[in-house]
Amino acid sequence: MNIKGLIAMLFITICLFGITGCNSDKPTATESGNSYEQISADEAKKLMDSETDYAIVDARTQEEFDAGHIEGAIMIPEYEIEAKAESLLPDKDQLILVYCRSGRRSKIASEALVGLGYTNVKEFGGIIDWPYEIVK
Repeated sequence: MNIKGLIAMLFITICLFGITGCNSDKPTATESGNSYEQISADEAKKLMDSETDYAIVDARTQEEFDAGHIEGAIMIPEYEIEAKAESLLPDKDQLILVYCRSGRRSKIASEALVGLGYTNVKEFGGIIDWPYEIVK
């Protein structure tokens, strides 16, 4: 096959399988087969403004949380989710919105929550992309 044929095959493959970036709004599967949904900061804010029964989890460290966080957030560092989530978040069907600094730890925390049996987890990335007010 010539180079043009290879390029055409690669292009078709990419189109068919839909290569997406990290900010896809599709549910993200965990190893257990369960999933959380990745949403934008705007979508998270709309949920905060329209819903009444939800929890916001800040997956950063105490120092980061103290420097500024989203109002009403519960700080559970991603490395403590498995130890603390069930006592701080007793309703496993409650809407849980998860963020961190840049989005890496919030994904880890969201996967851990789903692994613990939480059913309504939405991860919205990092506070660095949060265009709304924060508490300091």
